[in-house]
Amino acid sequence: MPLIKIEIQGKEQAWGLWHIRESEEELSFTAMETCPDDILHEQKRLEWLAARSLIRSIVESFGLEYNGLRKDEFGKPFLKELSHQVSLSHSFPYVAAQLSRDRPVGIDLEQPKEKLRTIAHRVFSVEEVNDADNDIVKLCIYWCAKESLYKIYGKRNLLFTDHLRIQPFNLANHGYLTGKINFPGTETIVPLEYKVMKEFIIVFTAA
Repeated sequence: MPLIKIEIQGKEQAWGLWHIRESEEELSFTAMETCPDDILHEQKRLEWLAARSLIRSIVESFGLEYNGLRKDEFGKPFLKELSHQVSLSHSFPYVAAQLSRDRPVGIDLEQPKEKLRTIAHRVFSVEEVNDADNDIVKLCIYWCAKESLYKIYGKRNLLFTDHLRIQPFNLANHGYLTGKINFPGTETIVPLEYKVMKEFIIVFTAA
């Protein structure tokens, strides 16, 4: 079972990482579920099952019972029969998940790709673009951070450029970010943590 890690962040908050190497049958066994028939692409089916295998492992690491996931009207995942909040992300062959008992969380995993340089001016503020200075790793951290904020908010109609902001930061292999969700009538400051790995970048809600 290629569960890479589960990192405990405090009382019933943790994030985890899974490297998909199993067959669909093997993942169905660890997830205790079968993939819906309307998901046709083989890779997407594996990601769906691996995400549930991972979140099950995290839930059970706290001595809790995993009974599956459900989604709200905006597509945000929630645990069945538990009040904990969760967030999922995947970039094949990796899957990431985060769980918290007390607050909304967001996690995002991406592999740095050249297209980020192309779309940067459409999704990042001028300050963020200037701070990234066309560095593909830094651009990917900004992207993952904004995706994490979007998942924390959990609703639609957010603009990455206007409503989700990340303060400039010094690039390292591991560091912390300050995110801000600005929406009419609300402002939320969110501490984030990032890790630069060999094949991908991951950003998640800090403890």
